[in-house]
Amino acid sequence: MYAIIQTGGKQYRVKKGDIIDVELLDEAPEESIEFKEVIILNDGKETQVGLPNVAKCTVKAEVLAEALGPKVIAYKYKRRKNYHRKRGHRQKYSRVKITDIALV
Repeated sequence: MYAIIQTGGKQYRVKKGDIIDVELLDEAPEESIEFKEVIILNDGKETQVGLPNVAKCTVKAEVLAEALGPKVIAYKYKRRKNYHRKRGHRQKYSRVKITDIALV
């Protein structure tokens, strides 16, 4: 059984036991969360496609920790102008473990 959920403007294909990194959530580590925006649900026999979401379906998960993504360097340079700027950025993510895919 798997589901495709939407959170943080992105879509993720998840199944029970998966650990994924999603955009930073307000929940603290060790808290439970429910994703109600389930776009597709497949139970092995039948696929349900939501318009826009599958009715009465939630994906339950547990927030494990906050994590940092890879460092991204933005470097601006103009030749012969004595101009260069270097900026770095690391995006924060929430590491989430999927505990259950439930039909209510």
